[in-house]
Amino acid sequence: MGRIIGVQFQENGKMYYFDSSETEVKTGDYVIVDTARGNDLGEVVMGSREVDEENWHTPLKKVIRIADEQDIKHGQENRVKEKEAFGICQKKIAEHKLEMKLVSVEYAFDNSKILFFFTANGRVDFRSLVKDLASVFKMRIELRQIGVRDEAKMLGGLGPCGRPICCGSFLDQFQPVSIKMAKEQNLSLNPTKISGVCGRLMCCLKYEQEHYEMTRKKMPKIGREVITPDGTGPVTDLNIVKETVFVRLTNGDTSEIKEYPLENITKPSDGNTNQEQARKNNGEEKTDPVYDGFAGKNAQDDLTVKSEESETDEKTIQHGTDSNITNEEKNNRKARKPVLGQPVRRENPNRSHEQKNREEAQAQPDHNEAKETPNSPETSSTRSPWADALQKAMQAISHDK
Repeated sequence: MGRIIGVQFQENGKMYYFDSSETEVKTGDYVIVDTARGNDLGEVVMGSREVDEENWHTPLKKVIRIADEQDIKHGQENRVKEKEAFGICQKKIAEHKLEMKLVSVEYAFDNSKILFFFTANGRVDFRSLVKDLASVFKMRIELRQIGVRDEAKMLGGLGPCGRPICCGSFLDQFQPVSIKMAKEQNLSLNPTKISGVCGRLMCCLKYEQEHYEMTRKKMPKIGREVITPDGTGPVTDLNIVKETVFVRLTNGDTSEIKEYPLENITKPSDGNTNQEQARKNNGEEKTDPVYDGFAGKNAQDDLTVKSEESETDEKTIQHGTDSNITNEEKNNRKARKPVLGQPVRRENPNRSHEQKNREEAQAQPDHNEAKETPNSPETSSTRSPWADALQKAMQAISHDK
């Protein structure tokens, strides 16, 4: 088991943990601790507590000693020097005409370096500024660019609520905030009403977000039908803080919106509607909406008998048409099925039997015509031009002889 304490180096700054196993300290004491920037003076804001060393994510640095009066006086002198350095740095920024805003200055406890914090819209070339500051202070100079939220934390101020801003009073680190939180809390999306002095979304939107998420899961959605002691109706609005539901109830041609606690609201079972709920309240039995408008049970019986008769007639007709088909017609249907890669030939059902016979007669060749001989003059036109030219050449040779 180890003992740890919480230390702050700035007012309302982040709290850091240190190992205090070798020293006895209490809340409000000033201690000298070892940090990444060297030895520094801090105030104890959380008393000594015993914690299992296995739960430490990283090994903690130890407290060097409790600060004496000389250390506290030296820290106060550094605060005075920071104000002087702030004014000198502002003059140098104006001389170099740099677009940057100086926010804060910090002196290291051992006076080894000075840190200047500033804000700017983009990157700034401050190399010449660093040289001038180093020539004035004769020590190491560091310039760090910060965001607008860190600027508000360092400067402080009053929020829209009239109280000191949260980040400057008790918040030690920033939490992510999104516009979705404002929507779930039914807040106005006007940027001037949900933004803080830094121009970003207010940090206090995160405080009640968990309560809104847990309560909204238990409540019905807007537009869903619910059952109330006065009847059923759709949900029109929700009050997450009071955990109440606003329901619209209709009575004839008039409607009224009433507010009910969440305990008095129940969800209807699947398939229930306003008409079915009204029938239950009046003691009537549930009927199929198809039969609404018919008089009594006999009308329903007649309708069911007719529907059964129509179904049997359709079945007999379909069965009869299937039985009348012969085997030849079935084979013809199979032959007419299209094959992949072959053209589909469809017969015109309006063509008469006589037209069919006439087309078949024209398609058949006439066997009574005389067969043409290859030596007949009629077939000369059918011969190739090479054969005609050869015949003329043979006739010319015979004529010369």
